[in-house]
Amino acid sequence: KGVSPGPGETGLHPLAVPGVLEPVPLFCSSPLVLMLTGVLVLAGLISIIFFVSGGSHFQDPLFCVFVVFSFTSVVDLIISLEEDGYISGFVEVYVREGEPYLRTAHGIMICYWDGIIHYGLYLAMIAAIGQRKSYRNLGLFWLGSLMMSIVVFLLGNLIGKYSSDLSPAFLLNLPYVLIPIWAGVRLFQQPKALPCLSPEKVAEEQRKHLYQRPQDMGLVLVLLLTAAFTFFRGMVVLDCPADSCFEYIYQHEPYLRDPVAYPKVQMLIYMFYVLPFFCLCIYGLVLPGCSWLPDWSLVFAGAIAQAQFSHLGSSLHARTPFPYQTPEDVWWSFLLTNVLYALGPQLLAYRCLRCPAFFLPATPASLHVGKKHQ
Repeated sequence: KGVSPGPGETGLHPLAVPGVLEPVPLFCSSPLVLMLTGVLVLAGLISIIFFVSGGSHFQDPLFCVFVVFSFTSVVDLIISLEEDGYISGFVEVYVREGEPYLRTAHGIMICYWDGIIHYGLYLAMIAAIGQRKSYRNLGLFWLGSLMMSIVVFLLGNLIGKYSSDLSPAFLLNLPYVLIPIWAGVRLFQQPKALPCLSPEKVAEEQRKHLYQRPQDMGLVLVLLLTAAFTFFRGMVVLDCPADSCFEYIYQHEPYLRDPVAYPKVQMLIYMFYVLPFFCLCIYGLVLPGCSWLPDWSLVFAGAIAQAQFSHLGSSLHARTPFPYQTPEDVWWSFLLTNVLYALGPQLLAYRCLRCPAFFLPATPASLHVGKKHQ
């Protein structure tokens, strides 16, 4: 479940299943019953969508995915609001009996992200499908965000303190792994919106060296600093004996020691997957023609935005045990470094979308123009 407790809590209305099951604690105290109920409700919801739309929107199968996931996003928002005490009496039984790890600070924060950010993305993409407009860029951002959320969530549950509490309802999260992979393949297969640039303009942009592109120089510097910080925090969670690592994990980010394991999984994903991508991004900003960079910068922008929101919120949330909360005397430095960490990939994605000429594959005409200028 990238960020959602699983499709199983949704019904004809987002409140239906939790609201119906709440008064019947004996019925829903069985995790197996919860899982089977979720599967049946999900099948019913898909059938209703098909008959109501008359199949008109099913020319794009992602329409169904976005509608179903938007319902689960509403349920996630209800879960987060109830766990923080703003509302009550909706999903207490499901969370307590089905997925107790959603009561952690990390679980609450990913539910907030799903209920607000993902829900907005689903509505925007559903509207784009209805108007026959491209939603490729929004979809790639959503893909990265959802995949980062589900991978950290599942691995943290499997190896963290809640590994002994896993129930059959945990299997409801499997569609949140398989469906985004399938959706990602379809998104990458959609045609790109090509900019109206002449071969001469592309050649002119790609002839510029890095020192002639001050914005790209700034981005390279930001990515270098971000990569260094990524490596450092990876070494911290790997129990590096260096004094700087020991001081950092106890005095700056004690949340990295939390036995729920979500922060440790997050830092290791950063180190082994995001760090190599930062290096590839620097390569793509130095050498022209890296046409893969605009798409993948969107995927990683979504992934890191979601990850940093969850990490920041969990570090400061009252549900995190006090020994693992961020100390007040380093609160501002912690906030600043983590916000800047999240900002770098967003700036990179914006730069790739705003001025894509440098990343376009060189055409024969542009190569000819480039040779003439040489």
